[in-house]
Amino acid sequence: MTKWVYTFGNGAAEGRAEMKELLGGKGANLAEMSNLGLPVPAGFTITTEVCTHFYDNDRTYPADLEDQVREALTTIEGIMDAKFGDPTSPLLVSVRSGARASMPGMMDTVLNLGLNDETVAGLAAASGDDRFAYDSYRRFIQMYSDVVLGVDHYIFEELLEYLKDEKDYTLDTDLTGADWKELCDQFKAKVKEELEEDFPQDPKAQLWGAIGAVFKSWMNTRANTYRALHNIPAQWGTAVNIQAMVFGNMGDDCATGVCFSRNPSTGANHFYGEYLINAQGEDVVAGIRTPQPLTVFEKEEAGSDLAAMEEVMPVTFKELDDIRHTLEAHYKDMQDMEFTIQKGKLWMLQTRVGKRTVKAALTMAVDMCNEGLISKEEAIMRLEPHSLDQLLHPTLDPDAPREVISQALPASPGAATGRIVFSAEDAENWVKRKEAVILVRTETSPEDIGGMHVSEGILTTRGGMTSHAAVVARGMGTPCVSGAGDMKVDYKAKTVTTMDGKVFAEGDVITLDGGTGQVIAGTVPTIQPELSGDFATLMGWVDEVRTMGVRTNAETPHDAEMARKFGAEGIGLCRTEHMFFDSSRINYVREMILADGEAKRREALAHILPFQRQDFEDLFKIMEGLPVTIRLLDPPLHEFLPHTEHDMAEVAKLAGMSVQHVKERAEELAEQNPMLGHRGCRLGITYPEIYEMQARAIFEAACNVTKAGGKPVVPEIMIPLVAMKRELDRMKEVVDTVAKEVCATMGIKIDYMVGTMIELPRAALQAGKIAETAEFFSFGTNDLTQTTYGLSRDDAGKFLRVYQEKGVIDVDPFVTIDQDGVGELVKLGAERGRETRPDIKLGICGEHGGDPASVAFCHKLGLSYVSCSPFRVPIARLAAAQAVLND
Repeated sequence: MTKWVYTFGNGAAEGRAEMKELLGGKGANLAEMSNLGLPVPAGFTITTEVCTHFYDNDRTYPADLEDQVREALTTIEGIMDAKFGDPTSPLLVSVRSGARASMPGMMDTVLNLGLNDETVAGLAAASGDDRFAYDSYRRFIQMYSDVVLGVDHYIFEELLEYLKDEKDYTLDTDLTGADWKELCDQFKAKVKEELEEDFPQDPKAQLWGAIGAVFKSWMNTRANTYRALHNIPAQWGTAVNIQAMVFGNMGDDCATGVCFSRNPSTGANHFYGEYLINAQGEDVVAGIRTPQPLTVFEKEEAGSDLAAMEEVMPVTFKELDDIRHTLEAHYKDMQDMEFTIQKGKLWMLQTRVGKRTVKAALTMAVDMCNEGLISKEEAIMRLEPHSLDQLLHPTLDPDAPREVISQALPASPGAATGRIVFSAEDAENWVKRKEAVILVRTETSPEDIGGMHVSEGILTTRGGMTSHAAVVARGMGTPCVSGAGDMKVDYKAKTVTTMDGKVFAEGDVITLDGGTGQVIAGTVPTIQPELSGDFATLMGWVDEVRTMGVRTNAETPHDAEMARKFGAEGIGLCRTEHMFFDSSRINYVREMILADGEAKRREALAHILPFQRQDFEDLFKIMEGLPVTIRLLDPPLHEFLPHTEHDMAEVAKLAGMSVQHVKERAEELAEQNPMLGHRGCRLGITYPEIYEMQARAIFEAACNVTKAGGKPVVPEIMIPLVAMKRELDRMKEVVDTVAKEVCATMGIKIDYMVGTMIELPRAALQAGKIAETAEFFSFGTNDLTQTTYGLSRDDAGKFLRVYQEKGVIDVDPFVTIDQDGVGELVKLGAERGRETRPDIKLGICGEHGGDPASVAFCHKLGLSYVSCSPFRVPIARLAAAQAVLND
């Protein structure tokens, strides 16, 4: 018989931490805490296999599931000394989701399940507190009706607000037991009005309704969006956790809270969190009440006048502090924990590896390694390579003037400037119009996930450091300021008003400083990131481990210098055509293209030569002897020609010809499919004087740098778009002739290499023959993807997203190498190239070189290096090290 249900509690559990795939993250960790002897309310987990069965069998359950749930429920009753549905001593339970990957707020939860008109009276009698009992009942009716029955929660919020207005109350805590009882009756009447049926009173029916709702929520819109953003497979499914309720809202000796074993924003090794006295868990993150700091340190750091738990409940705080040390030492990572205190007794409701900012992840990895908690190798594996991008971009200039319009909580660090929008839908629409936006909300909810993802930053007027906005923003690496209670949002007018009456409307520009919690009017200048400290330490460990080189794609001094700062070990792709577009030389380029014959072309090329020579000198000096791979001219000539009448007239005058002739020449050069047309080495064969000029510029620059005392330069000259060996042979002859002539004239010997870019399927297939001439291959996987798939990178975006949504492809092949097709050609080309020339240098260039999955694939193939844009160099370095550790 298949085991569908696993119990936990009373210092024992049927599951353990390693069973995350079966029990989900929450269930596995509840089991582990129970096995560690920590105070965990008893419960049981319905496995993820039931979720798979549910969707594979027309949303039905395994035949024996109900019996296993009944047995598990009996076990809980025995441990907690209460009975499910009993009118005098009722056992209440929570029903929560629990996927193997944390998906905060994406799926549904029901608390206080088991309450009805009879058990609520029993709960009141047992607790001696009518107010607590009927407050719990109204929460259950509202939550169950929303999650299971489909009655919108705002309907119940309106009834609560009407009652508060009628009674002249300000806070929810002002309501008496009689008030909550009256509201429960109103809630049930509203359900009857909306659904034409009574609110369910049978606890068993309630339980199965909630279980079904959790399984169904695995495929809701927000969960699907979250999974797509975080690459979580739908087939993983979710577990369901049913756990005995403990109550933080039974009086002033009760509390509930969320805490982290270290600061999730900064990584500092300080106990960190928030709690509320006499509250249930959702109160902490909902923003309805202002959470109180956990520790005195936090209180002083935030300048808060709210009492810390360390002051109010010192004995229980000490127990909680001990547990955080126990869990962090056990899991060897920062823990995100939820707890409840019922009548002075501490209960642990959840632990999981906590989401953190990238800065915090970096600090924690280095600190934990230095503390001896983890090894250097484990520290390297702690960071997601893509996440480093968040550390490499500018932050706000601390010395720049700021018009601070609100000071709130620094929920997720970083700088963000954009135009104000007030809804997730508006955020997505503005971004489609190429506008950077700041999403401003009273509070965010899981439904806002799409808009949060595209926004530069998020601002909420409610909520604390563990609110939905804060947790999700930190996971995304998006700057967030939360709890700006001195700002008032008017969704209807699409405005937000500051405490001193300043009004900001949709489209106005604001800046967020997620590191300080400041909201600033207008734009604030930024400064470049600091790449020393923990970053330098970790990257030093990374470089000790990785075996594959990392170069950059660069053709400007600025990009080259930036790449060196980020640890690039040379230039893997210098696209010389980018240099041709410079305003100081573009007209000479156009004159060369429009020339009637070779003599005039050479005249124009003579004007370009000094510019090219200086370009290469600059790069060689910056790279200080590191390899520089220079790709000779690649795009078709018509791309350089003018399009406006003014530019055409200017070129015509320079070239000594009529505007009409310029137009005719442009039409003559235009191609139906330029990507597959007269470009790359085809240009070099047709007009060898172009490649001759570029080779001359390269060798003269190398000689000049060497003469000036610079480190020896070894240029790697790359011939693009080679499909057959004869093309490369002809172009290498041009390069060799120029090299011999320049070196003889300048009296300096320059070592150099000639190779090619493998970007056509035929080149990969013929790599063995091509390697007879080529001393290196650089796989141009962007164009190789285009020519293998028969896709235009510029146009494919229109339908590739649909392909992903419909499951035709898992990832965009222009983002991550298609290992089964394009990757096979790379593998074949590498193998055949090595057969001919065992010492051939092999690399890839293009943005695949900065994609972690593609970097891992290149490592597996044994390539010499990857090359990527400057800001992705650290990402590639980390990915290359992780590839070694994953071997």
